[in-house]
Amino acid sequence: MSSTNRRVFLMTVAAGTSALAATQNLALAAEPELQDTDPQATALGYNKDTTKIDAKKYPKHTVAQHCSDCQLFQPMGAAATGHCPLFAGKLVHTNGWCSAWTKKA
Repeated sequence: MSSTNRRVFLMTVAAGTSALAATQNLALAAEPELQDTDPQATALGYNKDTTKIDAKKYPKHTVAQHCSDCQLFQPMGAAATGHCPLFAGKLVHTNGWCSAWTKKA
């Protein structure tokens, strides 16, 4: 392989990788935030504000528990939302809570 062909190949790979990364970032930005009215959210008692959780229905809940402190939460840098495998394709709020909350180890 000549050095010119190698250079073209490497530039093509670099451009393709950059385009793929940009496309994935756009796809992540397009993910909707989980709504409290979503059937999955309702089933797990999710609310994007931990202070609004029904204490009678969830007696083990405390206002100190947040999605951001949950073992399942996957942060997105400094964003106010992140991913949770329980709610695939939707973002959960860092200040939220659901009945599957488990203290981060």
